[in-house]
Amino acid sequence: MDLLHRQPLVLLVGEGNLSFSAGLCKAKGCEAHIVATCYESEETVSRQALAKSNIQYLKKRGAEVHFCVDCTKLQERFLPTERNFDRIYFNFPHCGRKAGVKRNRELLARFFCSCAEVLAEKGEVHVALCRGQGGTPADQPMREWHNSWQVVAMAAEAGFILSDIHPFHIRDAHGYTCTGYRSQDKSFCVEGALNHIFTRSFHFHHPGPVIRHTELGGKTVSFCVPEIFLDKINRGFLDGNSEHPVRTINEKLIDELGKSFPVQKVQSSLPLVFQDSYNSPSSLDGFWMIPIVIRNPDPEPVVNRTASKTEAFAFPSGFFPGLERIDQGNKERDWLLGRHYLRPSLLPSLHTVFQETDFPLGTFLALNGLAFRKCKISAHSLPIFHETLFISLVNKGSEDVCSQLLAENLTRTLNSLLQSSGGKVDCTTDEPETLFDCTTDKPETLARNVFLIPEPQFHKSKYLITVALDSSDQVPKTLCVGTINTVPWQPTSIDHIIVYASLNLDLLAMQVCGIADWRMLWTSDKRFLPQFAGGRLGPFKSFSLYPPSYLHDVSFWVPKSREFNEIQLHTIARHVSGETVVSVHLLDSFLNLDTGQTSRCYRVIYQSCDKALTGKQAAAMQMKLRREIQNCLHVTLR
Repeated sequence: MDLLHRQPLVLLVGEGNLSFSAGLCKAKGCEAHIVATCYESEETVSRQALAKSNIQYLKKRGAEVHFCVDCTKLQERFLPTERNFDRIYFNFPHCGRKAGVKRNRELLARFFCSCAEVLAEKGEVHVALCRGQGGTPADQPMREWHNSWQVVAMAAEAGFILSDIHPFHIRDAHGYTCTGYRSQDKSFCVEGALNHIFTRSFHFHHPGPVIRHTELGGKTVSFCVPEIFLDKINRGFLDGNSEHPVRTINEKLIDELGKSFPVQKVQSSLPLVFQDSYNSPSSLDGFWMIPIVIRNPDPEPVVNRTASKTEAFAFPSGFFPGLERIDQGNKERDWLLGRHYLRPSLLPSLHTVFQETDFPLGTFLALNGLAFRKCKISAHSLPIFHETLFISLVNKGSEDVCSQLLAENLTRTLNSLLQSSGGKVDCTTDEPETLFDCTTDKPETLARNVFLIPEPQFHKSKYLITVALDSSDQVPKTLCVGTINTVPWQPTSIDHIIVYASLNLDLLAMQVCGIADWRMLWTSDKRFLPQFAGGRLGPFKSFSLYPPSYLHDVSFWVPKSREFNEIQLHTIARHVSGETVVSVHLLDSFLNLDTGQTSRCYRVIYQSCDKALTGKQAAAMQMKLRREIQNCLHVTLR
């Protein structure tokens, strides 16, 4: 028994003449313990050609052979102590006779659910399917989704993701002879067949509320972290022991900059919250407004002091779980809504850092941390990201030379990092005509919302740091990943001026490592970070291939007197879906001349980049989305 537990345990289900089991046993030898099972009885199986000799061979080599085993009820056949298979194989599953795609889908779904009960934590499920059956882009030609077995979606029902796929070659199967065509002892065509390898995915989790405290205006304030940031707020990707690619890129930028300038790292705990004193219209669109609790110095309680601003932005139900916990039993505290926001950049803290840090002229301070901004949903739109700042105080008149040298250094460093991925960095003084707007995934003439910041003096850039994106369009797209600028020293100085560079480390990591979706940077799956161990920045290999997507439409009437804010719709979609919505696209809009109402119809696409998302889960999220947009946006569902 001790020897058995040291060997990989391999289970084969739905075997016909047991030729695959025998071939695997021959190939693996003593490296694995084989457990071969058949759905039919031993008497029925033995009628097939070669079956008897294969059974004898397997038993002689110490393998187990079981009959009358239902692959959809494996937990009923194997004892709890035996349910630790490292691999489970199911070659060319079929319900038999002329069973349609629906019945075969059901077979796969029930099989995967059964596998979940007997598979080791890091085990694999191998499913070989004939050409076109799987319904993934790997099938050539690819069938229409409704006419396939939808193997990835069926696996998701049991919490599995497709982690690898490769051709199934008979010559590699060590004597395998396929059989069972229409429940007969006949072979079937396996040309173009594919082997699909599934692994367990990280479960969706719902963390409890996180309450943070920070210093603001000389007072300690408390705030609730928005739910979509709960699993991201304390990840420590930039910590000294981290091997996350955002830290590796940041360290390389600092090292290379240090070859041209004196560089000093700043270890400063900057507040995550700022107070908007400009009351700019863009704040509600671009900034994450949060509830703040502070000590109320007035002897009389202040009630609804900011009610109008609260109503201007309705929060989805449960958007800030735990609010009552902050204020519980503290009557001298007062809610201030609509004036405080999560920081969209580190730039508002720039002068504070200078005042707290002693350093000579011409030295660059390296400062980094999280930034938050509201944006529309797309692969390159980041509601949370790591920003790095390089800031220096220089003599007036030398800022242009310093900015140019800084631009050349960063361009050279980033092009070196992007060499393997084929990307190209440019540092331009003019906004390219095809600049890629991160908030819309469309080429725009302006770099709107690339770096949203509350200070007007930061808006105009000396240089934009851009990366050319691969595009099938005739006009290549360009993604803005940073900016270089100057800002006056405060209080106003006739002698000094500040030069700074602001870079989005997450966008850079995506381009350098070939990561197509920003959400993957935040995955909790343990298969992500090992790919970047030791500071490696090579191409990322996804462990979730061809994740299923689910399309839902929602239509509603917007009242005549109300202006519709699309970013708020995207914000609610992020919240209700746990960041599984990948697209919110306007399909149709028209004005009812009789009522003055506007009808808007949106297509919402749900897809997870690292977890097993099921159709039922997506449907439940869509129902929640419908409720929340009606409650928060004051529209009428159609």
